[in-house]
Amino acid sequence: MDNINEKTFKPDLNETGTAIDLTESCYSVAPSEMASTVEEEKTKLHRGLKARHIQMIALGGTIGTGLFMASGKAIATGGPGGALIAYAIVGFLAFCVMMSLGEMAALIPVSGSFAHFAKRFVDPSLGFMVGWIYWLNWAVGVATELTGVAIMMEYWVKSINSVVWSVICLVILVLINVFSVKGYGEIEYWISFVKIIIVIVFIIVAICVDTGAAGGHYYGVSNFHLEGGAIPHGFIGIFNVFITAAFSFNGIEIVGITAGESQNPHKTVPAAVKQVFFRIVLFYIISILMIGLIIPYTDPNLITGASNVAVSPFTLVFQKAGASWAADFMNAIILVTMVSAGNSGVYSSSRTLLALAEEGSAPRCFKYINRWGIPVWSVLATCAVGCIAFLTSLWGSGVVFNWITSITSVAGLIVWVSIGITHIRFRMGMKAQGRSLNSLPYRAYLYPFGDIFVVVICCIVIGGQGYKNFLPPIDAKQCVASYLSVIVCFVLYFGHKIIKRDAFVKASEMDFETHTYKEPVLKVDEGEKLEDDVPRSHWKRVLKKIYSLIA
Repeated sequence: MDNINEKTFKPDLNETGTAIDLTESCYSVAPSEMASTVEEEKTKLHRGLKARHIQMIALGGTIGTGLFMASGKAIATGGPGGALIAYAIVGFLAFCVMMSLGEMAALIPVSGSFAHFAKRFVDPSLGFMVGWIYWLNWAVGVATELTGVAIMMEYWVKSINSVVWSVICLVILVLINVFSVKGYGEIEYWISFVKIIIVIVFIIVAICVDTGAAGGHYYGVSNFHLEGGAIPHGFIGIFNVFITAAFSFNGIEIVGITAGESQNPHKTVPAAVKQVFFRIVLFYIISILMIGLIIPYTDPNLITGASNVAVSPFTLVFQKAGASWAADFMNAIILVTMVSAGNSGVYSSSRTLLALAEEGSAPRCFKYINRWGIPVWSVLATCAVGCIAFLTSLWGSGVVFNWITSITSVAGLIVWVSIGITHIRFRMGMKAQGRSLNSLPYRAYLYPFGDIFVVVICCIVIGGQGYKNFLPPIDAKQCVASYLSVIVCFVLYFGHKIIKRDAFVKASEMDFETHTYKEPVLKVDEGEKLEDDVPRSHWKRVLKKIYSLIA
């Protein structure tokens, strides 16, 4: 730190507006270095995501096929009470992960955040492994959604090869992601908003069906008193639901990726984290409860509904309310949901691949960012992996869909474990360097118990999720498929460790300065008021509060 310049208020004489510069410290640079810095700024990711985009993306990433279709399988496996317990535990896990990631991402908002944090605060080999396994998680997840789109379209059109629908969807995803990130944010915002409305409508309709107001039959809590009770299969039933619940919540950590392109991550990331918990309770827990109240866990449609939208739990509830069009309606909603999930997959995996390239862990070509702030080659590489969906023409959509679902669920849990470990090390570094927690824009609650809970529970689920495959008769292929993500993680971690021989990062040497976000210049034109200074009537404040809770 040779020279430190103090930037203070300097009005721009070329503009009629008034510029208010927030005082900040910055390193002085030579003129030649300044030119290169300006050139780099042109090719950086653009901070085009607003607060409403970040919050809706955080929620939209968790509402998808896991809730609309797989929730019925969860109730059939664990019973109505067992499914509630499993989803509540995994929901709490997701909230703990969000708090830990939110604390780090709000302070250091970089693209590919948790891989970067793992390398920076734990071990370069861990960062390498987490980055590649997360890219694999979402790149394969794109293929999952493309496969799902083929399944949904076969419901209406059976004469066209399913590969055609996968190709059309892939082209749409490429077009969305090769332009401005703001366009991606807007599309995700409105699709997520539609999904939220559907879930709210479902809950209202389900309440009417359960009480007999719609459909003419009173269900009450009778399904909780069937033979075997609310938890007919005991602990094993609850445990078996964990992997289904993990798939449902897979993607909630995408907020950490979006922090690198958020306009004000100091505020948007904490706001998204705080609202996720209540939305998990509102959308997941209540939805599972209502399905369990109306449809008995012994109904065979709950199992087949995981791959057949015509008998998915949401469809069955709407049909019990007298909606004959329910199957077509839910098929359309799930189709849009899968396109949205694929869109998020391309976005998050491309930013992760970009971060890996910037750190020297991926080919340099993936560092390229065009003038719109898009890592084009990373996007195209991710979409290329999505072509795995073409396997639907060879082995059938349903088989490939279920196989890939298992792989991506375990990969997501591995990432959650790494986030918990990284956050513990993050706090240890702050303590070792005498840094105050008051300097954090957002502070995670329940530290360190939340992180320990995440690491322990996720490791138990990862280790035990494939136990059925080791019971007679043993299927070797299924045994390998169940732990494929774990095998890949070991190969990536120890392979990198053997080749690079990097040491663990010492707490006293952790870097808390690089990429730490500084709020941009606050600029207010003449006659313009800040948003918070605009007076609002009482009813407008009430409406805004309701809107913020929902959206």
